[in-house]
Amino acid sequence: RSGCLSCKMGADKPAVWKLTFDVQGYKWVRWRLWLCRLAAVLSLGVLLIVFHWRPRLAVLARCCSCPLALADILLIRPLPTCFVPFSLEMVVELEENEWRDTIQLHKEEKTLLRYYLFKGLRYIWLGRKGAFCLIHDVNSFRRCMYGPNLIDVQVKSYVKLLFEEVLNPFYVFQVFSITLWIVDNYYYYAICIFIISILSIGISLYEIRKQSVTLRNMARLVTNVTIRRNSGVEELVSSEELAPGDCLIIPQEGLLLPCDAALLAGECLVNESMLTGESVPVLKTPLLAGEGRYSSETEHRHTLFCGTQLIQAKGGGPGGSGAVAVVTSTGFFTAKGNLVSSILYPHPTDFRFYQDSAKFLLILAFVGTIYKSDITDLFWVCVQVTWLELVVMSLDVVTIAVPPALSAAITTGTIYAQHRLKSQGVFCISPPRINICGKVSLFCFDKTGTLTEDGMDVWGVMEGGPAGFSELVPDPRLLSPGPMLSGLACCHTVTLLQGEPLGDPLELKMVESTGWTLHEPEGDGNVLDAEFGGHRVLAVLRPPKQQPQAQEAVSVPTITLILRFPFSSALQRMSVVTVARGGCSALAFMKGSPEMVASLCRAETVPGQFSSKLHSFSSEGLRVLALAYKPVDGNADLRTIERGEVEKDMQFLGLMIMKNLVKPESAQVINMLRLAHLRTVMVTGDNILTAVNVAKSCGMVGFDDKVIFVNATPHTAQSIPTLRFSLEDRGEVITQGLYQSGFDYHLAINGKSFAALCDHFPEYLPKVLLRATVFARMAPDQKTQLVKELQKLNYKVGMCGDGANDCGALRAADVGVSLSEAEASVASPFTSKTENISCVPLLIREGRCSLVTSFSLFRYMASYSLIQLCAVLTLYSVRTRLSDKQFLLCDFFLVTTLAIVMGRGGPSDKLDPSRPSASLMSLPVLGSLFIHTSVIVLGQLAALFITTSQDWYVPINSTRIGADNLPNMEDTSVFALSGFQYIIMAVVVTKGYPHKKPLYYNSLLFLPRRLYFRVFLSAGLWKNLVEEPIAFWCRHCKIEHSLGRGPSS
Repeated sequence: RSGCLSCKMGADKPAVWKLTFDVQGYKWVRWRLWLCRLAAVLSLGVLLIVFHWRPRLAVLARCCSCPLALADILLIRPLPTCFVPFSLEMVVELEENEWRDTIQLHKEEKTLLRYYLFKGLRYIWLGRKGAFCLIHDVNSFRRCMYGPNLIDVQVKSYVKLLFEEVLNPFYVFQVFSITLWIVDNYYYYAICIFIISILSIGISLYEIRKQSVTLRNMARLVTNVTIRRNSGVEELVSSEELAPGDCLIIPQEGLLLPCDAALLAGECLVNESMLTGESVPVLKTPLLAGEGRYSSETEHRHTLFCGTQLIQAKGGGPGGSGAVAVVTSTGFFTAKGNLVSSILYPHPTDFRFYQDSAKFLLILAFVGTIYKSDITDLFWVCVQVTWLELVVMSLDVVTIAVPPALSAAITTGTIYAQHRLKSQGVFCISPPRINICGKVSLFCFDKTGTLTEDGMDVWGVMEGGPAGFSELVPDPRLLSPGPMLSGLACCHTVTLLQGEPLGDPLELKMVESTGWTLHEPEGDGNVLDAEFGGHRVLAVLRPPKQQPQAQEAVSVPTITLILRFPFSSALQRMSVVTVARGGCSALAFMKGSPEMVASLCRAETVPGQFSSKLHSFSSEGLRVLALAYKPVDGNADLRTIERGEVEKDMQFLGLMIMKNLVKPESAQVINMLRLAHLRTVMVTGDNILTAVNVAKSCGMVGFDDKVIFVNATPHTAQSIPTLRFSLEDRGEVITQGLYQSGFDYHLAINGKSFAALCDHFPEYLPKVLLRATVFARMAPDQKTQLVKELQKLNYKVGMCGDGANDCGALRAADVGVSLSEAEASVASPFTSKTENISCVPLLIREGRCSLVTSFSLFRYMASYSLIQLCAVLTLYSVRTRLSDKQFLLCDFFLVTTLAIVMGRGGPSDKLDPSRPSASLMSLPVLGSLFIHTSVIVLGQLAALFITTSQDWYVPINSTRIGADNLPNMEDTSVFALSGFQYIIMAVVVTKGYPHKKPLYYNSLLFLPRRLYFRVFLSAGLWKNLVEEPIAFWCRHCKIEHSLGRGPSS
């Protein structure tokens, strides 16, 4: 057994989630193979169908277990997702002889590569390790090991799709039923079912193939790229030939990237909206020199991902154009390949409604089987029938008990809901998730861009030093020339695209507030580089021509940017290096979270009031950033200097305060969710005090509610792990009554404490999660971990974010909603074009409506099946049955029409505190179905007994059975009443309040109901007022008549 997925992570990196597999080896057994072939022939192929449905049984029947090294067949079973840290030792590094199997055939040595493909990934056999493993090394055989650089989505032929579709259990049952109906002389009904099945299969095949072609066109990317060989020669090759380790040359105009690559030289402006849903292009910078192992998870700001559009590349090639990157992943190993794999092989939806549906069908089949045995006994004892007639009648009961259109009917509500969501700007790529929306009990929200506005306004700047903070300067233009003003102007990743600044909205506002202008080198750039000591110039920042200072004008030098360390969510900071003309006077500037920046500054430069000022601003809901700088050692080589060397022993400069307003819709939506008893949680990367303030502003936390901060510290060489709970205002430590129900409060925790809590205090984690409302300074992988931990507590978790740093959490949540301009994003099941969270209650209301509708349709289809079963059994007991045309009228024109229009009802206008049930196997559902069935049976028996007690009743011919007795009075009375029962049950099981609009809003439901009421009423009146009195008069006068009786004739 082996399950091997490998990557790297340093000791200080956060853990990540991974999926492990149980792999078992089997080898063919010859006598078992021949025995299975014989059994398949004797069973007329039934055994092969069973093996198609249950491949595991096929392997166990034909093979025997063996070690993996001798296996012909591998049985792979995904194990439950577990949370484990990646370690350096798990990365597979091999010598060539570890994966080569050398064998001798006719005195000729052959080198074999043993591997298997699973979800597009290639697992290679390693003899020394005794396992199949993912390989992450680079050697001369890498193309052979990794295969072609293709995300190849198989598009099956129509013949193969038809074969697989026909072998679906539903269609196998349909073929069995059609054959049975033809034998039982139900020709019209069988032909109609056959035609509809053919149409259904045709539409299904067309849709499946269309989706496969669409996915293949989206996934498949073949283009010509330029790579640089070890000899230095550049060669134009097909992207299919790329393998990890190839040196990729990126042209200045960019390209659609066919692989994952680490950027080595130059900068690239990348549009990653296909992967993240984030429409703002991202600036990628070169990978820094270091001894640690590369990981795309931690180095995503230096990684170019497959499928993303490189808008422009600069600074890496000759003449300052283009960029250079090294291929790190190809095919399904890429980020795009991982997303395509998740679409091709989605995780099974663990939703009780879908699980109970299958169980309920088995119950109906079991009921039909029981009644089949009763019918067999009845006709065998009372009526002389042939064995064939007896078997056909018995099996016919089973086909009636299991409604063939049930699976299609319960999706009607989902289809209507999806259409309504699309009309309101919410797009769904996973329709089954709509029903899950109805059971959401907790919703997580990102802060910036989700609860608050995307853009920020600079509220003021406050310089700081050993003597303390200066007065707040509302406009950065009023700052005196110096390091603070220079840091605001240059410490960012804003770039130019066709002369227009492009970048993070916060940084755009910061640069705009200084009045400085950004210029980037054009053309060769060597002249400009030479002017600044030969350093490669990334950008030049020039001050405004006129300074607004009141004092005498001071000459402000331009700032030349030569090195950039981009912002990292994990590091919570970014930094740049600038030089003056001639390459001298190098300065390093840093910007980031105040706590992180202060920790990297010399203690004597940080003002004593730092904590109080930060607390004051953050408590008011202001976004606070800190800046620092230092002169760089003149002896340092700026081309190879490491980030850690730049970002240490800094000198604190001050704070920049920005105002981030809460969106007006946020408070309304949060209040709506609160009234509906839906728990709301904020998950953000911002400061914890700012997050608490925003939580109060939008109503997640009441202004009078107590907020308790959870502070957990990890184990260090000097201290043991600690866990403390302190009040927001007084800092008082809470030790008692924390978990008592009468103690009303909200918990708030930051990312560091959350990590320490998971590692050192796992027993307290569930208790904290049950009461925590604010999660601050959370890294992207921590957001994903939080969602999974909440799901372990039996929450149905929703997540709403802007798609940038929330992709993992959006995909992990039961319901992920991305606020994006794109119509659909693979980042989450739902994408909303609305730029606020008003889509969340809409989604929940539609989910509840769809779930209630699915419930109603399931109960109706089950009731319809039971009504028809009772009618057939009742008529079988008097030696007759329903006619072919009667089945046709009920199944196609009555039940199908009612089922379609029943799903049209829209959602209620407001959220109710109660959530709809998702269990079909509950006592209320089964109890109501039992009561309805009892009433149905009593009603049909009453109709039969009343008919037989009339003076004009003509007894049935006791020497005949089944269709030979049609038409007759028993059939007409039971059929007419069952028609009314179909119509009445459609109204009885259709639920409205509180999750759907009242029944009278669904006007289309009343049209077929009135029509069929008149049809069955007319049939009954004709029988009672015309045919039966005539029959009575004729019989009384002893005149034999042959008038056809009832609508069944």
